Amino acid sequence: MNLKEIREVINLMNENDLSEVEIEREGSKVKIKKAGCEVFEPVQRSLPARYEVQPPQAAQAAEAPSASASSAGANTKEIQSPMVGTFYTAPSPEAPPFIEIGQVVEIGQVVCIVEAMKLMNEIKSEVRGKVVEAPVENGQPVEFGQVLFTIEPV
Repeated sequence: MNLKEIREVINLMNENDLSEVEIEREGSKVKIKKAGCEVFEPVQRSLPARYEVQPPQAAQAAEAPSASASSAGANTKEIQSPMVGTFYTAPSPEAPPFIEIGQVVEIGQVVCIVEAMKLMNEIKSEVRGKVVEAPVENGQPVEFGQVLFTIEPV
């Protein structure tokens, strides 16, 4: 299976809300999972061992929760991305960011935008508290469930 075919499978997964696909063809097997356990596994039947390759974005998403948990206290809440898209800190390039580290946010306050398929989706805080961490940079792609902000309730 080439890269173009794999991308088509991923697009079909997203369009049909599938979390796992496994394709077996011509002596090789490809298994793709998403939503917390993103693993791309090419397996050759002639090889006894199984090789797993994790895409770079999935590795970042997997590392983000552990990094935020270690640097922030146990009494924190996370604002996670509800979708795959591009993260923006402000409504336009020349506008100031919605929130900054150290600022207190209110319930229902817009904290960022995630652009998905040319639609700008406002992400609102579900907790009142002080922003202690913002691991995602402006314009960076984000995955479903990836931590956007860590909030310390007040």
